[in-house]
Amino acid sequence: MTTPLLILSFFLLCLPPLASAAGGGKWDLLLPNIGVSAMHMQLLHTDRVVMFDRTDFGPSNISLPNGQCRRDPNDNTLHVDCTAHSVEYDVVSNSIRPLTVLTDVWCSSGAVIPDGTLVQAGGFNDGDHAVRIYKPCSDNSCDWREISNGLTQRRWYATSQILPDGRQIIVGGRGQFNYEFHPKKSASEGPYNLPFLAQTHDPRIENNLYPFVFLNVDGNLFIFANNRAILFDYKNSKIIRTYPVLPGGDPRSYPSTGSAVLLPLKSNAGAQVLVCGGAPKGAFVRANNRDFVNALNTCGRIRINDPNPQWAMETMPSGRVMGDMLLLPNGNVLLINGAGAGTAGWEMGRSPVLSPVIYYPNKQPGSRFEVQNPTSTPRMYHSAAVLLRDGRVLVGGSNPHAYYNFTKIIFPTDLTLQSFSPSYMDPQFENIRPKILSPVSGSKTGYGQQIPVRFSVAPGQLVKSTIMVTMIAPSFATHSFSMNQRLLVLDRGDVMPVGGSVYQLRAGMPGSGNLAPAGYYLLFVVHKDIPSKGMWIHIH
Repeated sequence: MTTPLLILSFFLLCLPPLASAAGGGKWDLLLPNIGVSAMHMQLLHTDRVVMFDRTDFGPSNISLPNGQCRRDPNDNTLHVDCTAHSVEYDVVSNSIRPLTVLTDVWCSSGAVIPDGTLVQAGGFNDGDHAVRIYKPCSDNSCDWREISNGLTQRRWYATSQILPDGRQIIVGGRGQFNYEFHPKKSASEGPYNLPFLAQTHDPRIENNLYPFVFLNVDGNLFIFANNRAILFDYKNSKIIRTYPVLPGGDPRSYPSTGSAVLLPLKSNAGAQVLVCGGAPKGAFVRANNRDFVNALNTCGRIRINDPNPQWAMETMPSGRVMGDMLLLPNGNVLLINGAGAGTAGWEMGRSPVLSPVIYYPNKQPGSRFEVQNPTSTPRMYHSAAVLLRDGRVLVGGSNPHAYYNFTKIIFPTDLTLQSFSPSYMDPQFENIRPKILSPVSGSKTGYGQQIPVRFSVAPGQLVKSTIMVTMIAPSFATHSFSMNQRLLVLDRGDVMPVGGSVYQLRAGMPGSGNLAPAGYYLLFVVHKDIPSKGMWIHIH
C-alpha cells in the first residue's frame, strides 16, 4: 500500500510553481497522504477535523491501530478490512490519526449538536439506517460510536440541519420524499412526508439529492431542490411559501451539483440565499454517454423573507460544477474545487476548475467576483473544503471513480491534504490584522448577552469604523454542500482604547436559537476586511 504514496510524492515534487492571478491567495501542501479520500469533513471545537470516505472501496492507505480489523460480512468489497476509512486531522500538529468506522458512510450527512459532538446520519448498504456519534477529545482517545438502526428510513444523499432545539432534521435521500429527526421525541416517531421532494425529482436522474437546507431567522427551513425552493414549517409539516423557479430552470442539486450558502446574517437585514453553478438540463444523461456539457456559470440570489421574493441572477467568471461554497470570516464567499464540464458521478466530470473565486456580497452586481491563484491539484467528484480557525481553508478529496484507483485513469484518487490561504492572510496585512485577547477560546456565553471583546492592532493602524465582529458555525462538508454553515455579523458597541494598542468593544450575542442554534462557533474580529484568528465560543 505504499506505492501510491511514492508515486504521489514524486508527482507533487515535480509540479511547476503556481501561476499568479489577480486575486492572490496561497496554496500549501499539508500532507502528501492522509490514507483516505477526504469525501466528508467536519471541523470540531478541538481544532481537529474528522474526515471519511467509504468502507467498500477496498483497503485504504492507512492501517487501523494495534492490528485491529473491521469484520463485515455485508461489505461489498472486503469482509475483513484492516485499514481505516475515517481519520482525524490535528490542525495544530498537522498530523493524522486513524479512526474506526464500521458501517458504510458513503454519501452520508452530519451536524454538530450543542455539546460539540458530531452526529452523523445514513450512508450506503449496511450504513443507510445508521447514526454515528463522534464526541471530540484532546487526548486521542475518542472514536466513532454507532447506532445501527438509528434512522427509520434509508438515508443516502440526504441533508442534515441542526435545529433550535438541538435535534437535527434529516431531509430526503435517494428514493426518500420525506424527513425525520434525530433524536426521536418518542420510540414510535417515524418519518414525515415531504411531497416537494417528489415534485423536484427528475425520473432516472433525480436532481433533488443533498437538498440545500438552511434554518431561516424565523425558525422555518428554506429547502432548495433541483431548481426551486420552499419555506417549510417542519413542526407542522406545512409549506409557508413557494419561491419562483430559478431563472433558466436548470437543475442545481445533486447530481447536477451546484452549491449554495446562506449569506451573512446582519441585524435588521433580511436573510439571503446564494445558489451558484451546476449543470444544464440533460447534462447528466449526456455525461453518461461521454458527452460533457459545460457547467453553468450563473448564480441566483434571493431575499427569502421579502413579501415578493425574486431571484437576481449573476454571472461567474467561469462555469463550475461540484464546487464548494464557504463563508469566510470577513463575510465574503469562497467558491473552490470542482469541474468546468460534466456532472457528479463516476468519471462524469471534466475540465478541472483550478482557480478559486471570491464573491463579495456587498459590492455592486457585476463587480462581485474575483478569481484567485490556482492550485495544480484537480479536486473533482468527492472533494471537500472547510474553514479552519486560523482563517485558512482546508481542501482535500477527489475520487471520481470506484475504489482507490491511482493509475491509468484521468483523475486518480487523491489522498493529499492542502490549505488555501485567502489573500487576507498575506504577510503584508500583519500590521492591520487584529488579535483577539479575550474572550479566550472555549468561553461560554448565552443568548442576548453583551460580551466584552478585547483585541489589539499595531500602533497607529486602527480605523474604528472598519471593525466588524463575526461568528461562524463550522460546517459538515460533502458533495458540494456545507451543511449547517452560517455566519452572523454581530451588533457591536463603540471601540474603546484600553491602553497602548489594545481596544475593547461589546458584542451582542444572537437573541435566539433561530438565529444561531446552540453550540460552538468561531468568533472573529475583522479590521479593514482582514480577520483575526478565530476563538471558539460556546453559546447555549
